[in-house]
Amino acid sequence: MSGARLSMRGIRKRFGGVVALDGAELEARAGEILGLCGENGAGKSTLLKILAGVHPHGSFDGDVRVDGVPLALRSTADARKAGVAIVHQELMLVPEMTVAENLLLGREPRRFGFVDDAALEAHARALLARFGEDGIDVRAPVASLGIGVQQIVEIVRALQDDARVLVLDEPTAALTGDEAARLFDWLRGLCARGTTCIYVSHRMDEVFALCHRITVLRDGRTVGTVETARSSGQEIVRMMVGRDLPVDSRPSAVDST
Repeated sequence: MSGARLSMRGIRKRFGGVVALDGAELEARAGEILGLCGENGAGKSTLLKILAGVHPHGSFDGDVRVDGVPLALRSTADARKAGVAIVHQELMLVPEMTVAENLLLGREPRRFGFVDDAALEAHARALLARFGEDGIDVRAPVASLGIGVQQIVEIVRALQDDARVLVLDEPTAALTGDEAARLFDWLRGLCARGTTCIYVSHRMDEVFALCHRITVLRDGRTVGTVETARSSGQEIVRMMVGRDLPVDSRPSAVDST
């Protein structure tokens, strides 16, 4: 698996008379975890939906590229083919089905017209092992797993088509502290092997603990991108709202919209 440079430049998107994005830009380096921050209504969701192919090419102005190659994404299927995987806050797993069945849903190996259970489980084990998660029981119903493990299953499923850009939208909203810590360690290892990650969270402490850089949107525009190690929560808040806030009124988190 190799990482990819993601570039979104001059992105403009309107919904009727409402301007959702007004020249927004986002640049992610290969193998980095880039935080994406902004208040509610800043334009993050719209920008990610463009990247996911939900808002198709032609419905917005601007340029989207991976490794310098222009993308004309007209569907979510196009985004997957281009190597972009997005995991939303609400997990898309089927609780009653096993880990193996969820991982290979819609692409089950068949024998004589029937699902080959042995091959299904073997493929699922190989897929989990590829991402260092060979300890997960592929025969276990997803509902029997902790939320943190379910999150990893969801991400592995999204990455199985050799996705090089992974977008995580509020991945820890339902996780305990220990589950979030495990997910962070896993993501660091994933990105160390080359995957590029865009990380959206309403928790400022997570953004600073995990991300290499942070891009801030405000009112549909990109305010700037800063190195996490050289920034502070106060600076990010100032970029988000456009002014300094009294200590008591500073948000401890960033919204996810």
